[in-house]
Amino acid sequence: MAGAYDAAYAESLGDPTRFWARAAGAVEWMRRPRAVFDGSSPPLVRWFPGGMLNTCANALDLHVATGRGEQAALAYESPVTGTSRTLTYRELLDEVAAFAGALAGLGVERGDRVLIYMPMVPEAVVGMLACARLGAVHSVVFGGFASNELAQRIQHAAPRVVLSASCGIEPGRIVAYQPLLEHALEQVSAKPEHCVVFQRPELRAELRAGRDHDWEALVAGASPASAVPVQAPEPLYILYTSGTTGAPKGVVRDNGGHCVALKWSMGNVYGADAGDVFWAASDIGWVVGHSYIVYAPLFQGCTTVLYEGKPVGTPDASAYWRIAAERGVNVLFTAPTALRAIKREDPEGKLAREFDLSRLRALFLAGERADPDTVAWAERALGVPVIDHWWQTETGWPVASNCIGLESLPVKHGSPTKPVPGYDVRILDDAGASLPAGETGHVVIKQPLPPGCLKTLWNNDAGFAEKYLSRFPGFYETSDAGHIDEDGYLWIMSRTDDIINVAGHRLSTGAMEEVLAGHPDVAECAVIGVRDALKGQAPLGLVVLNAGAERDAGELEAELVARVREHIGPVAAFKRAAVVVRLPKTRSGKILRGTLRRMADGEPWSTPPTIDDRTILDELKVVLAELGLPATD
Repeated sequence: MAGAYDAAYAESLGDPTRFWARAAGAVEWMRRPRAVFDGSSPPLVRWFPGGMLNTCANALDLHVATGRGEQAALAYESPVTGTSRTLTYRELLDEVAAFAGALAGLGVERGDRVLIYMPMVPEAVVGMLACARLGAVHSVVFGGFASNELAQRIQHAAPRVVLSASCGIEPGRIVAYQPLLEHALEQVSAKPEHCVVFQRPELRAELRAGRDHDWEALVAGASPASAVPVQAPEPLYILYTSGTTGAPKGVVRDNGGHCVALKWSMGNVYGADAGDVFWAASDIGWVVGHSYIVYAPLFQGCTTVLYEGKPVGTPDASAYWRIAAERGVNVLFTAPTALRAIKREDPEGKLAREFDLSRLRALFLAGERADPDTVAWAERALGVPVIDHWWQTETGWPVASNCIGLESLPVKHGSPTKPVPGYDVRILDDAGASLPAGETGHVVIKQPLPPGCLKTLWNNDAGFAEKYLSRFPGFYETSDAGHIDEDGYLWIMSRTDDIINVAGHRLSTGAMEEVLAGHPDVAECAVIGVRDALKGQAPLGLVVLNAGAERDAGELEAELVARVREHIGPVAAFKRAAVVVRLPKTRSGKILRGTLRRMADGEPWSTPPTIDDRTILDELKVVLAELGLPATD
C-alpha cells in the first residue's frame, strides 16, 4: 500500500493537471485560471493562464481578512544593532500598502522594475511586498555586492526606481551603501528616475536633490495603495545569479505558479502550518530569502524570522539557538556552511543544550552538499530531524527532500531523500541515455518544470533555452552530478564540472569530501582535481580543522589518505591533503572550487565578485605554491 509521499508523487507525474489544480485551490484568486498549464509555445510554458491574483494580497491581506491580523508576521532580530522588533500581519500590511502608495507616487506601475539594494532590515521586505502589490517587478541585489556587480544588474534590469539604505552593518564595521550606489550609477546608461534611501541611525547618507528621496518622508506623504490584479504568468521578480561564467543571468519568476508552488511546499515539504514560526537563516539577496524568508511563510500564515547577523561572531556560536528559543521557532532552515562554522567553534554541540528548543521540530539544510558528519553532529546537538534537501536558484523551491508534511521517510545521510512531487528527476550519461541505479551521471529534470520554477531569463529567451534546455532535449539540465539508488533516493555529489577524471575513472569530488569531513578533526573541506601528467587529474584535499585541533601535517595527511582509500578505494588516487586556515566562499556560503582548481592548474583566474573575503585567495596561493602547484594570477 502506497504511503502519502508515493501517492502524491505518482499523481503529480501521472495527472499533473489534477494535482496542481488542487494546490491552486489554496490560493486567493481575483479571477480563476482558465487552465492549469499552457505549453503551446515551447520551450516557454505558462502555469495557470487566465488567472489573476496579487502576490502581496496572498501574503498579507488574506490573513488580515481571515482573522490573523494580530498574529506576528515578521520577527526581526539584529544582534549587530541590538534591535528586536515584531510586526503583526496588520502592521506589516499597513506599512506595505503605505510604501506601495509612495512608489506609485513616483510613477511605478504594473510591469515596471524596481531594484532593491538593502541590508537585512524590515524595510527591505516591505519594499519587495510593495512592488508585488503594484504588480511591479522587483530585483533584489545582495547588499554585499560591490559597485561593478550592482551596475551590471541595474543596466540589465533598467529599473525605474532603486531602493537602498544608508548603510549595512557587519561585525566590527559599518558599510556605507550610498557611495557604492553612486559609483554603480555612474557606470550605467539605464539610469533610474528615483532612488529611495532608508536612513539608518548608525550612518546617514547624503541625498542628491531631485533624484533621491528619504524613505520615511516619502511614505509620510503617500496614500495607501490597493493590491493590483496581475496575470498569473506575469513576472514577479528577477533574481540574478552569476553561475560558473561570472556573467549574471536574470532568473524570472512568475506570480501564479510561484504562489501555488511555494504555498504547497510550506505544508507538504516543511510541515509548517499557519501560526508556526519559520526561520530561514539566509539573506533576502539569495533565492532562499525570496522564497522562504519573505514569500512562502507569509503565504502560509506563519511568523517569519528576519535575521541581521552571522552564525558565529554576533556575538558567538550560540546565536541561532538563542533566537530559536526566544522566538519559539518550529522549523529552522540554514546552509551546511553555517552549521560547520558553529560546529567548528562548538565541536561537542554543548551550546544548543543551554536553550529551550522544545518547540523546534526540524532543521532543514540546503545550499550545498550536507556532509553526513555535520548532519549527525546537528542531530546529536538538537535532537530533532535534520533534513538535507536540494534545489537551485532556478527552481525556486525544493527539487528533492524528505517531505515531512506528507510523510517522514527513512533518512540516508548524504542524500536529500527523494524527488519532491512535481519533479521528474532522471540521471543521464554524456550521450543522454538513462543510467541504471547507482551510476553517477548528469542530474536532469524532465520538462515541463513544475510551477514556481524559472519561466525564462530576463530579456533572453534564447539564452534560457541554450543554457538549460539544449544539451539534453526534453530535459532541464541542472549542472549537478549524482545518482539515484535502488530505493529511489537521490544523491547529489557535485557540480558536473567537479567530476574529475583520474586515469579514465570518473570520480566525484563530493564523495571524497564526504569521507574527509568524517575525520574528527576536520571542520570543513574541499577536494579539487589538479592537472597530473600521468593520470590526467589527481585529487587534492584542502581541510580546515576544528577549533583547538592541532595536528602534525604529515600525520594528518596520512590519516586522510587512508580514510579515502578505505571508503572509496585506491582508484581515487587520493594522496595529497593540506591544512588551510579557511576556504574561499561566496557570500551565500558556496566554496569556490572552480577558482581553486584554476589556481592550482596555473590557469587564468580572477577574483569572483561573489567572494566573501578576497584575502583568502592570497593565503591559498601560498599554500598551493608550497605544494609545488603553479597558483599564478
